[in-house]
Amino acid sequence: MTSLDLALIGNGTVGAFVDASGEINWACFPRFDADPMFCSLLKERTGQPGDIGFYAIELVDRVRVEQRYMHNTPVVVTRMYDSAGGGIEVTDFAPRFEHHGRIYCPMMIVRGVQRIAGHPRIRIRVRPAQNYGESATPTTYGSNHIRFVGNAMVLRLTSDASVTAMLEESAFFLDDAVTLVLGPDETLQSPVDELGKRFQSETIAYWREWVRSLAIPFEWQDAVIRAAITLKLNVYEDTGAIIAALTTSIPEAANSSRNWDYRYCWLRDAYFVVNALNRLGATQTMERYLSYILNIVAEGADRPLDPVYALTGHRLPPERIVESLPGYRGIPPVRVGNQASDQVQHDVYGSSILAATHVFYDRRLGHQGDESLFRRLEPLGERCFNLYDQPDAGLWELRGSQHVHTFSAIMCWVGCERLGRIAKQLGLQDRATYWCERAREMHEVILRRAWNAKLGTFVATFDGDTLDASLLRMNELFFVNDDDPRFAATVRAIGKELKRGNFVFRYMTPDDFGTPSNAFLVCTFWYINALAAIGDRDEARKTFEYLLECRNRHGLLAEHIDPNTREQWGNFVQTYSMVGLILSAIRLSQRWDQAF
Repeated sequence: MTSLDLALIGNGTVGAFVDASGEINWACFPRFDADPMFCSLLKERTGQPGDIGFYAIELVDRVRVEQRYMHNTPVVVTRMYDSAGGGIEVTDFAPRFEHHGRIYCPMMIVRGVQRIAGHPRIRIRVRPAQNYGESATPTTYGSNHIRFVGNAMVLRLTSDASVTAMLEESAFFLDDAVTLVLGPDETLQSPVDELGKRFQSETIAYWREWVRSLAIPFEWQDAVIRAAITLKLNVYEDTGAIIAALTTSIPEAANSSRNWDYRYCWLRDAYFVVNALNRLGATQTMERYLSYILNIVAEGADRPLDPVYALTGHRLPPERIVESLPGYRGIPPVRVGNQASDQVQHDVYGSSILAATHVFYDRRLGHQGDESLFRRLEPLGERCFNLYDQPDAGLWELRGSQHVHTFSAIMCWVGCERLGRIAKQLGLQDRATYWCERAREMHEVILRRAWNAKLGTFVATFDGDTLDASLLRMNELFFVNDDDPRFAATVRAIGKELKRGNFVFRYMTPDDFGTPSNAFLVCTFWYINALAAIGDRDEARKTFEYLLECRNRHGLLAEHIDPNTREQWGNFVQTYSMVGLILSAIRLSQRWDQAF
């Protein structure tokens, strides 16, 4: 049965998942949000000749499999053994390294297969699909390559393995090694084995050097490094867009209809990724994302911001349901596009300003924020002020109702408050006075209408009586202080009302699809941070350690988790979850100078 026990490989142009048997079961070409030419994650193999949408390297008579990441890289090594003692090692990666002063990250997946013991026989099955699993791609071939001619693009598989054996999927003895390079329909400029070895060596060196530049906490270093690498793999190098996850339609819970397409850039989610990587010292992601978001603002100056955009910065096409893919474990629907792009979510303005704030303060950056950039952000601040007390769909993207959500209101306040700070930094005293006064007015209104005196807690909506986990962010956004008794009361109330076992749900009130049955993982990380902020570090550390045990074998997290079985659900790998891990580790870790 399909599971999320997957390893992610990628390079900022393409990403792919390798399952526990060494099969690539999800990869979109030519970029993250394109047609998944390998899609068996959403169309399970039946063992019949008609199966399509997968890329498998099989060891005949396999009895055992081991799999791991190479240290501090997204290079996956899968070892397989047969009953006679034969063994092979499959190394999977997408090339990424510096070349002629630029990052070289082609639309390419490299697989190296090495004999490590005995006399193994292998079979290579490469069956790309097109039109979201609707049909197999037509095939042509040459002396050392196979071309897969899809509707959207043509892929070329170049190899020193027998083309006939690959076309006929015949088993053959692996005497030494074979290399398979899947990428654009172009002739390789060097022998495939030499190219594979060089690309592997340079890719490993690139990632290990990148990791060496990270400012990581003393504790939980391996978990933080893996999370940081994973976040980097969700950044689209060409435009700076940051996607929420590489998959579509992994359900939040079985048969819940909560199946969404996350292969796009949410302005809110992207800020969290930028903030986490910036905290680790990886500042280039922030600079690239700022360019992406400023282009969006400039392009759509006369219209409201959407919550989510395509990798190009353009608006998403209408959401549609794809019938050709049965879905994860056969659970439909499979969606392409996301209706959230049509929603009103007021927090996006504050998220955009918050992301840009770094460049006015961080002296490490090559391009510093100036008055010109500040003036371009001011229209977003005006929208914050005009919309903060108006109803919207909220960060949980309710499809059937609108309210004045406290989190949206706070994020609008954040936008105005940060503009006041930036104006002071730039010496623009009149603009600082203007924005600080607006922020003060908003703060008073939010405090009055979001505080429920009867319940003794902040609530999810203005003048409401329910809780949601986004209230746990109030202190980290500087809306309230850590030691504010109202915040502490809210944290305790959320622990009492929204916690199931060790996991915090985003809310427990029914929505358009009923009452949530699985926990949204980042909410528990928010709870951990809030516990630490109000002084309960022991409980925070205990809960954090428990969450680390819930990662899959490769240290990765999906969006949701079953609080009873700890099985992961929802789109994978979820950037929100990996960001939560990083920020909690930073908050809870011992300091380096206190660890010895």
